[in-house]
Amino acid sequence: MSPREWGGLVLLSVLWGGSFFFIELGLRAFAPLTLVFARLALAALALHVLLLAMRIKLPGGRMWGWYLLLGLSNNALPFACMFWAQTRIGGSLASMLNATTPLFTVILAHFFTRDERMTPLKVLGCVVGVVGVGVMVGREAFSDEGEVLAYAAVLGAGLCYAVAGITGRRVKHTPPLALATGQLTAAAAVTLPAALLVDQPWTGPTPGLEPLLALAALALVSTALAYVLYFRLLKTAGATNILLVTLLIPVSSALLCVGLLDDVLTSQQVAGMAVIAAGLLLVDGRLFRVKRAPKQAPREPAAW
Repeated sequence: MSPREWGGLVLLSVLWGGSFFFIELGLRAFAPLTLVFARLALAALALHVLLLAMRIKLPGGRMWGWYLLLGLSNNALPFACMFWAQTRIGGSLASMLNATTPLFTVILAHFFTRDERMTPLKVLGCVVGVVGVGVMVGREAFSDEGEVLAYAAVLGAGLCYAVAGITGRRVKHTPPLALATGQLTAAAAVTLPAALLVDQPWTGPTPGLEPLLALAALALVSTALAYVLYFRLLKTAGATNILLVTLLIPVSSALLCVGLLDDVLTSQQVAGMAVIAAGLLLVDGRLFRVKRAPKQAPREPAAW
């Protein structure tokens, strides 16, 4: 990837890393599905306004099928899993488990793309990543059923993101802003009935200023802005490369959640994240590529 693409990945990691912090604040006043819907609806509204301001037309017709598929796999399902999981585990730990997303992507990309095939190094990286999850979770976690389900929910969200990364490659012709707007609109429409039926938000307390500000940042910064950047990078960096952002997300998430929300990280969890990071570096492969000197053309014999 180019330096510009790496810069985009770092910025995206900050935007998405901050989402785990904002989710923890928002869940203090909103039920999980209600917060998911509010995040999606507000982000979609912001992007529709931006489309009008930039005079970009949202492609319709068959594209709504793609919007729905992307909205489910990239937003509605993983957000629901992640938000519910964060009612039981901290945002910093959730972001670490979410770093397994590229491992799922490598496997899916092998079967559903032509240019991102599995290699022995990638296989090794996936195995190391699975070991890292085992180290992070530990044997003790299985004594708490709710915690085990929370871990499984975060891993399920990672699988959904991997599916979205592969699917998004098939609609590269659509402008990134339009694609983000369509998918968020479809995801909000799908999430609304679930939020009304399950959470019944009208029965809950009125949220205060802090959760409302967290919701605004979650929707406008960590969703609307982040997905526009995501689809731009997806076009140039590829599905496997762009999801390396999950290796960077835990850094910004831990700085915010541990520093400001008193999340606690154990040495075992940090060690597990280090093993997962090693697996992701194997999957990426850049550190293990040997630059070969260009072959020189054979010299012609000197003329006597």
